[in-house]
Amino acid sequence: MSKSILAGFALTLSLLAGCSPGAQAEPSRPTPAPEFTGIANWLNAPPQTIAGLKGKVVLVEFWTYSCINCIHVLPHVKQWDQRYRDQGLVVIGVHTPEYGEERSTANVKRAIERFGIAYPVAQDNEYATWNAYGNRFWPALYLIDREGRIVHRHYGEGDYEATEQRIRELLANTPLATAKSAAR
Repeated sequence: MSKSILAGFALTLSLLAGCSPGAQAEPSRPTPAPEFTGIANWLNAPPQTIAGLKGKVVLVEFWTYSCINCIHVLPHVKQWDQRYRDQGLVVIGVHTPEYGEERSTANVKRAIERFGIAYPVAQDNEYATWNAYGNRFWPALYLIDREGRIVHRHYGEGDYEATEQRIRELLANTPLATAKSAAR
């Protein structure tokens, strides 16, 4: 009996490490955002770098096209991209495959077209960027401030209002606004 309990526990843990339905926001101390590394292909845009995005608010979204939870999050991410792009938000999708067929660039391109994704997508087949971020979940959202620091993490679905509020706060915190408030 104890073997079946342990097996059930191990199965539960392995499921939690993958495609994540539950919403979890993780408060974070600002930490430097890792560079995009080991990217096989950039789709929808030329290669991007964290260093090149300094001065922008960046939302890094780890996803894979067959994860139902990722599919549920996509409309929100696409909406934030459309709503806040002109205010300085840059969305970068990092497609990290869960299954073998998700490694195919042609399949990822078809998924991008099917889902109507307009923002840049990095194809992270070797999990290099995934590992650089210490990520363990699909979907996962990382908000990076204008100084290139991760200031918010969210795993799984839900809590969209809180993530959007954090995006608005970061966009409102312009270098000019920061300098004015520091001078007071």
